[in-house]
Amino acid sequence: MTVSILIFLPIVAAIIVALLKNEVAKYAALFFAVAELVIAGIFLSRFTPDASTQFTIDVPWISKFGIYFSAGIDGISMIMVLLTTLLVPLIILSTFQHQHKNAGAFYGLILFMQAGLLVVFTALDGFLFYVGWEAALIPIYFICALWGGENRIRITIKFFIYTFAGSLFMLLGIIYLYLQSPEKTYDLHAFYKLGLNAPHQSLVFWAFFLAFAIKMPLFPFHTWQPDTYTEAPTAGTMMLSGIMLKMGIYGVIRWLIPNAPIGFIQWQSLVMILAVIGIIYASLIAFNQKDGKRLVAYSSIAHVGLIAAGIFAWNAQGIQGAMIQMLNHGINVVGMFFIWDIISRRLNTRDISQLGGIAKVAPQFSIAFLIIVLGTVGLPLTNGFIGEFLLLNGVFEYSAYHYVNITIAAIAGLTIIFGAVYMLRMYKNVMQGETNELTATFTDITGSERVVLAIICILIIGIGVYPQPIMHISEAAVNNLIHTLNARAN
Repeated sequence: MTVSILIFLPIVAAIIVALLKNEVAKYAALFFAVAELVIAGIFLSRFTPDASTQFTIDVPWISKFGIYFSAGIDGISMIMVLLTTLLVPLIILSTFQHQHKNAGAFYGLILFMQAGLLVVFTALDGFLFYVGWEAALIPIYFICALWGGENRIRITIKFFIYTFAGSLFMLLGIIYLYLQSPEKTYDLHAFYKLGLNAPHQSLVFWAFFLAFAIKMPLFPFHTWQPDTYTEAPTAGTMMLSGIMLKMGIYGVIRWLIPNAPIGFIQWQSLVMILAVIGIIYASLIAFNQKDGKRLVAYSSIAHVGLIAAGIFAWNAQGIQGAMIQMLNHGINVVGMFFIWDIISRRLNTRDISQLGGIAKVAPQFSIAFLIIVLGTVGLPLTNGFIGEFLLLNGVFEYSAYHYVNITIAAIAGLTIIFGAVYMLRMYKNVMQGETNELTATFTDITGSERVVLAIICILIIGIGVYPQPIMHISEAAVNNLIHTLNARAN
């Protein structure tokens, strides 16, 4: 049993679903997404949580140029596979209250995007990684352009130009590593062994970093994100924020730092500073947002800034914190965007100032909303707590060895305080107080809405109470990567 079944099932499913219409299309899409989740669960049950790469496939693809269809799963990849296969069925189910024109194409694009994401998270060949990277971009472009808001064309073109330009830099970096390889191969582990000198590693670092920083997005490469998240249909926003931005974070861990450890050390402090600036910048803007969906978009930038800081601290706590927080952020942000989708669909507005008192007429909705908010702000016994705790510990550990940067750790910690303030204030303004003429008509959650929110709330509490099984999956792979890279850098 190889990872190929995880990659090709969504492609076959996308073709089938694209030929279907309306109700049949969405139920078929959900069926295939759940089937993919079941298969991922089988992989997890057979997975040995050590540092090895498992379920591998390695067959010639374009052998004349050293290109192989080479993919596999280790502890780091497994977290990303679980994230992708868990969220896609929830995202599809969250759309059941919407009527999409040409539903077959809409759901087919989501499934095709899932395939591209899984290629990125499992690829062991540089060319295959790039193919997956671009394959994930194409469907989300059409999802946003065809089913987005009234400004979708202008904003989607900006998003495409940003991300495609970054991808070209990464492609140059991959080709450069290929040319430096004595065997003329795109094999990831062959890249790791190249031992380039400092100037060359610095070039490789920036070639990859630009692509990954745009995708995450990291300040100041973030400007496409708020508009795209706001104008995209909710399912597209969920795919972007819940899964796609993790491509950049994963890329840093798997492709950037291991291929340029000396370049990483050279630019480590600069990236830490950019990450912390992004935390403060996004948090301050989130304070002033009246559009709930846009507020969540800026909140996402702040949380990603903390994840980036934890990764670039480059220690076990920081990387492990990033791994579990990628999963937690995906769950929480999908929940938050779904909350605002429900509000917008019922009341035809996302203006926080027009809302209030919803808790009085929708108690189930208010409880789910509160649990998701508490997970987002990292309350103890919710999923966000352990990730943010480890990330901050990692950043403080980095600062202990870089005394001039101790302020970085202190400022990074503000993300928890700022996040709690604007998120809880948002909840209070939307849910508390007296109802008005608009919110008095709000009805409580039912059917698929209740199922999606129940699953998200169970995950938030379950992971928060007992995160160890998730952390155990990636622990050995993370420690092996850190020790190997530290030895190479020294």
